Amino acid sequence: MAVKHWSKMQERGNWLGMQILLICYRVFGRSGLWLVLFPVVFYLFLTGKTAREASYAFLTQARKVNGNHKAVTWRDSFRHFRAFADSAFDKIDAWLGRIQQSDIIYTNEALFKELDEQQQGAIFIGSHLGNLEVCRALSQHRYRKVINVLVFTHHAVEFNKLLKSINPDVGINLIQVTDLGPDMAIMLKDKVEQGEIVVIVGDRTSTTTAGRVVEADFLGKPAPFSQGPFILAALLDCPVFYLFCLKDKSAEGKRVYRVVFEKYADKLTLPRKTRQQILQKIVSDYAQRLSYYAAAYPYQWFNFYDFWQNDEQVSRDQNKEN
Repeated sequence: MAVKHWSKMQERGNWLGMQILLICYRVFGRSGLWLVLFPVVFYLFLTGKTAREASYAFLTQARKVNGNHKAVTWRDSFRHFRAFADSAFDKIDAWLGRIQQSDIIYTNEALFKELDEQQQGAIFIGSHLGNLEVCRALSQHRYRKVINVLVFTHHAVEFNKLLKSINPDVGINLIQVTDLGPDMAIMLKDKVEQGEIVVIVGDRTSTTTAGRVVEADFLGKPAPFSQGPFILAALLDCPVFYLFCLKDKSAEGKRVYRVVFEKYADKLTLPRKTRQQILQKIVSDYAQRLSYYAAAYPYQWFNFYDFWQNDEQVSRDQNKEN
């Protein structure tokens, strides 16, 4: 039996459930809601075999890279699940304005300021490590930049509806895509030429077609990375940045968020004769940076499936709902 593609895994939870959680959050606050949510997360942990096994595998690999050979326990994996649930509260906090500028530590913020001042468009390649939603919320009033976020699942749209009920500005620049075709590329190029930002994740393979991947080393093992985001970056003919937002603690033990901008290139070029070799280098560079941060913040890795699976052997049955 074929392993399911990440986009075909059943999403556990629904719109009503998210609304109830939001109401509880408003009434009881973050700590109070955790009393309600803890048994729910534990139930999902116990019954979510695929996600649980993926968590064990990822944490084990991350430990190897860090030189830690201690076996991963169920407590470690459950901590991973709790961190994922907690990341949803971080998104809500960000859109409610409960994350202050003093809670943010920027790395290379001058790079973003320069884009803003020069009205230069760019593409930011992020990931499911950390919390890109926090970056998006914080930039809403801090900069004039229009930020367009590409999403690939119905669940992302539903969660965005929840956030929009908190802040009406949410979702204006959310773009749901199933495939990065020519029409989409033309639309995004127009946005970049108007000085806007396009954000896309680089750690999810195509939702529709197998084989459109480049294998690159990730935490010491070859993993498939989609070609799409990097080909799109070349088509947009604009500066390319990596973007990470990672939760951390300050020296005083206070919760802080590290927003990391890393400029990768002024633009990407893929000549026909050397296209595959250059694409391999580009993807490998991204995988290397993603590995670096994933090893440093393993519990903030929110890809709960076998990340190293063979892309040709996973099921993309379009007749099944997400």
